Amino acid sequence: MILVSDQIGRVSSFSELVNTEFKGTMNALCWHRNLQGDFKEIVTQLQLKENITEVSAEDLLALQLSEKGNLAREIILNDLQLLTDFGASPSLNLLKCYERDEEFDFISTDVYSYHVDRSPVATDTFLCTYYGAASDIIPNEQAEQKILIPEIRKKLQELHNSSAEEFEGFLKENYFDLHYQAKLDSEPVNLGLGHLWRLAVDHPDQQVLPCIHRAPKENEGEYRLLLIC
Repeated sequence: MILVSDQIGRVSSFSELVNTEFKGTMNALCWHRNLQGDFKEIVTQLQLKENITEVSAEDLLALQLSEKGNLAREIILNDLQLLTDFGASPSLNLLKCYERDEEFDFISTDVYSYHVDRSPVATDTFLCTYYGAASDIIPNEQAEQKILIPEIRKKLQELHNSSAEEFEGFLKENYFDLHYQAKLDSEPVNLGLGHLWRLAVDHPDQQVLPCIHRAPKENEGEYRLLLIC
């Protein structure tokens, strides 16, 4: 493993990706790859049924593809198999857009907002963007938990006027505590195309801070092809 920043480690195999421990401020690992193959051809042939459409291995195998398209398909199928064999539950999604949270004008809890993932059990988030806009991550010290920003906290308290303990429960139940605001001098890192990432999740046994990340604004007229689990 090569440390490319305080936050990010770079590995050269799937085995290294899943077996390297997070430590210190490092909470993101990247299996850096320059993938060959025509992923656009796959996206063009797939049918979008909803804004987010899950694509099965059978859907991929049913496509009539060129040599380069077939190469891209083999890469995706191999990634799905690697993660499944590891014990994860990967999902391949064709994405037009995610649902927006527009309930309040002062805080958002959709995936376009910087956030961390939480799990009751020890797990990690894996993701790879094969086509389209890619996600961003940000170092933890460059972001502030939104519920600690005074003006946001005040408005949330006005929504739920209760005891301190009940208020903390309200923040968790509505996922407000998972969301962050980037500081003015922040330097987000784009996850790029083709790389398989492993991001630290907030869970009881986690030894590092969870990785803060966000979904990208989609490119106009372009779908995303994303593997995530």
